[in-house]
Amino acid sequence: MPEINYKELNSHIRSAEKEGFSRLYLIHGEELMCKTAFEELLKALLPESSSDRNLNYDPVDGTNENIFDAVERANTFSFMSGRKVVAFLDSKIFYSKENEKSLLEKAKESHAQKDLKKAARYFTGLMSLLKLSFDDVGKENRGKSLKIDSGESDNSWIDDITAYCIGNGIGMSGEEDNASFFQKAVEKGFPKGNHLIVTAELVDKRLGLYKAVNKNGVIIDCQIPKGDSRNDKAVQESVLLERMNAVLLKNDKTMDKAAYHAMFEMTGFDLRTFLNNLEKLINFSGKRKRITAEDVESVLKRTRLDPIYELTNAVADRNLADSLFFLDSLLASEIHPLQALAALINQFRKIICIKGFTGSRYGKAWEPGFSYPQFTSVTVPAIEEYDNALLKEIEERDRFLSDDDSQGKAEDQHKKTSKKKSKTATDLLIAKNSKSPFPVWQLLKKSEKFKKEELISIFECLKDADLELKSSGRIPKLVIENVIFHICRKKS
Repeated sequence: MPEINYKELNSHIRSAEKEGFSRLYLIHGEELMCKTAFEELLKALLPESSSDRNLNYDPVDGTNENIFDAVERANTFSFMSGRKVVAFLDSKIFYSKENEKSLLEKAKESHAQKDLKKAARYFTGLMSLLKLSFDDVGKENRGKSLKIDSGESDNSWIDDITAYCIGNGIGMSGEEDNASFFQKAVEKGFPKGNHLIVTAELVDKRLGLYKAVNKNGVIIDCQIPKGDSRNDKAVQESVLLERMNAVLLKNDKTMDKAAYHAMFEMTGFDLRTFLNNLEKLINFSGKRKRITAEDVESVLKRTRLDPIYELTNAVADRNLADSLFFLDSLLASEIHPLQALAALINQFRKIICIKGFTGSRYGKAWEPGFSYPQFTSVTVPAIEEYDNALLKEIEERDRFLSDDDSQGKAEDQHKKTSKKKSKTATDLLIAKNSKSPFPVWQLLKKSEKFKKEELISIFECLKDADLELKSSGRIPKLVIENVIFHICRKKS
């Protein structure tokens, strides 16, 4: 059966009302979009005006141990006439090890929002996938068992979540057995007149279970890209505007562009927070039909979690005010100071590599005023030549060193050394991903703001700050602010 986008749901419902609804639906993706799609589908299957809706609708919590109960209910005929709908809500059955990083991030995000119940759901889902015990995620062992950012030394949030799980008797279940059982039930099918709707935030489309659902049911994709590319941001904005306009129309309100942009600056792409804030503005505006930017400033507080690249971009632009603002915002959102410093180090390492290109004979292919099309047609080929020449030079150096050190060294040690040097070589390349050179164009423009001597001084400052954060008792924020002042201070 088809896999459809959430925008196609209304069309599917109109068609299904004539030809018949599927007995199995999977709705996955962004939480609020999933909830909206689920409510639309449920309304079509069991109209709100229906007298037997309460009796024929059977919701089941999506913990994996409940999958047996959900399947049993979906296979049991209703005592009442008409359709029966069983909903397996917020399921974890489609998780895989590919979701490890996402689950860890969502657990941390839910903890930051003081929602320990939700954080525990993500965290135990991850533990089940990796077959970990609470001992495995203890302070001594979590570095080996979990993929935690190397710059994150404070992971006390994991202690809070595990304490909540243990205190509330929340444990793990057998993922593989549950998935296998559900897949067999899906392939067997459900009785006529019975419908099972499964909702899930994360899925792995490569799983046999997912493919079985796609073959025997209808999948509604409510995913919204979370990236920062132009296309991803365009999709995010269209979703926000679509939901905003629907709410405003329902309440007979309008909002000017300045107010929308002010709201977005405060929330970023967080659909739930955005819509909650919109409801606050509707109530605040009272009888007035138009919501203004002044209303936004008066009512709302900034909740947006600024991506770390906002900080690195502001510092690389030598914009002191924005740099300090984004540093405050990131530290307030519990980004570890070492993470912020590591991002700055990485940014200026790239700029130094860029300076190596512009100072070479290949750098004649770049002019500061180049447009993006000029950059891709003239500069990118020169950068690729520069990278290839650099790789060749490093390989020749490594070969020379290997030949010189070959006596008295075992062959396996030689291989380890070669692998380590190969990784170092890739770190020095400018255009690692030639299919997406836009970030390189941006870095080239930023590199024009710095002289070579300044970059050497900046790297010394970053090195001292790294040592200070790891070994001294100084306030981390002051250490990083000192780095920012050093970088943003323009030399005469």
